[in-house]
Amino acid sequence: MPKAYLVARIDVTDPDRYGRYAAETPGIAARFGGRFIVRAGRFDAKEGQARARNAIIEFPDYDSALAFYDCDAYRAVLPHAMAGSEREVVIVEGVEEDA
Repeated sequence: MPKAYLVARIDVTDPDRYGRYAAETPGIAARFGGRFIVRAGRFDAKEGQARARNAIIEFPDYDSALAFYDCDAYRAVLPHAMAGSEREVVIVEGVEEDA
């Protein structure tokens, strides 16, 4: 079963509000087997319009990623992200790993 990834491109507009969201998200993701593999860091935008911040959370599978996004705990902190940033978020299934 392939892993899945939540990919977020973010411009923080209110650091205090976004900070509340960012502080809670890793622990919530971990409950679903998720772990950050990218969290801010350097980047070089080669094509298209970039955002100032990028994040990728790896999950063991697609269903776990969806369950994280839809869970009550994440939904409780999500308003801080929405009020404190402009962003795009996608959940994408990875390629099947070789057996």
